[in-house]
Amino acid sequence: MTGGGSATRKWELDKMKMQLAEIAHAVGAINDYEQWAGVNVTSVAFDSRHLQPGGLFIPLTGEQDGHQFIQSAIDHGAAATLWAQDLAKAPADFPVIQVENSLTALQTLARYYLTKINPRVVAITGSNGKTTTKDMIAALLSTQFNVTKTYANFNNEIGVPMTVLSMEPNTEMLVVEMGMDRPGQLDFLSKLVTPDVAVITMIGEAHIEFFGTRDKIADAKFEITHGLSDDGFFVYDGDEPLLRQRVTDLDQQQATFGRHETDDLYATDVTDTPTSTSFTTNKWPKVRFTVPMIGDYNVNNALAALTVADLYRIRPENAQKALQTVPLTKNRAEWLTGAQGENLLSDVYNSNPTAVREVLHAFGQTPVKGRRLVVLGDMLELGDQSAELHAGLASALDPAKFAHVYLVGPQMKALQAALAAQAPELPVTHFDSADLAGVTAALQATVTADDQILLKGSHGIHLENVLAQLLPTEKK
Repeated sequence: MTGGGSATRKWELDKMKMQLAEIAHAVGAINDYEQWAGVNVTSVAFDSRHLQPGGLFIPLTGEQDGHQFIQSAIDHGAAATLWAQDLAKAPADFPVIQVENSLTALQTLARYYLTKINPRVVAITGSNGKTTTKDMIAALLSTQFNVTKTYANFNNEIGVPMTVLSMEPNTEMLVVEMGMDRPGQLDFLSKLVTPDVAVITMIGEAHIEFFGTRDKIADAKFEITHGLSDDGFFVYDGDEPLLRQRVTDLDQQQATFGRHETDDLYATDVTDTPTSTSFTTNKWPKVRFTVPMIGDYNVNNALAALTVADLYRIRPENAQKALQTVPLTKNRAEWLTGAQGENLLSDVYNSNPTAVREVLHAFGQTPVKGRRLVVLGDMLELGDQSAELHAGLASALDPAKFAHVYLVGPQMKALQAALAAQAPELPVTHFDSADLAGVTAALQATVTADDQILLKGSHGIHLENVLAQLLPTEKK
């Protein structure tokens, strides 16, 4: 999770290191821990299976009570554990810090450690693109700083503290992704990490089930500014009226990115290839930037990253090289080669109407010898508007570009009906969400080496399981 800059020391020398007494003081221990005060802790984990020797175990309560796995944590080398006072009897012969609530203590410890390391903090949210933008920002900053970034999608009340606590002591920049599915969530996370730069990639329909309107989604996303430092920067899509309306009351400095000359940084001369997208900008007109992803929409993600990079004086030539080779989180518009030699475009981590339209547009432009096949899984958390939003995707499925559409999940029946009415010549097959084996079999029965397959759906539909079966045996 850490890389770049001048960091050359081994991981063993760079680990977090705190004595239990320091941790106990930070979280407000309510037990007598003096006999364990000198125990050294070098990491934290809430899953006992992933705990490293010397780690602090954080037993959380959810579907299962983490306190039940204390022996597993000890077996994996735990040095100590937090312990919620009222939930279970603490082990008597093992270093324990008792607290009122383990999750609250985790968050408190993260805030303490953040203050101790004191990096610059960049926080990112948005309905689409936040993970890709996070990866891009981290890559650009890593050319001149030691950077820690959010691992995978550790972007909630548990993931953000874990990201903070993953920092090595030499971390200069912390790049934190923040997700949200309810009002108040970003308010809490922003105040937890007090960012120096807050970024909103865009406002879409993600989680509209919980908010009702894009206007209310914008309110919730704007909460990322609530913890923004007084001398911080707010970076946002200047072409989004819902954000422009809200910045009028914001005292901190602002920087916009987008596609119009009214934006501080905007793209010019955008060019697509089958595997990448390149562009120039108003600020560096002689520098052509290339991202290893298809889709015009990824230009905006790159513009957001370049805006942050410019705030921290990243040299354009460094940014150019970093964008070309940015290490991206898996299953975000990722090209893979299938078992038959076909090209697979995996975008199966998440889905919402805006994201589906964007990736369908990009996929429809890619050169192909054979056919373009589309697999779409349900878009979750769309609430009462779900049927309408699913059906609305019909206009993005041009029969001249796509040879067959495979739909997965009950919500996709609305799109099936819309396509039957609007594009009856387009072959469409629908599958229940439990029949992923049927989806796989249908694809394997028809695909050739000359074809391309797009897979896109919400994570809860688990199209990654279909993807895994399409890959060569050695990559499954």
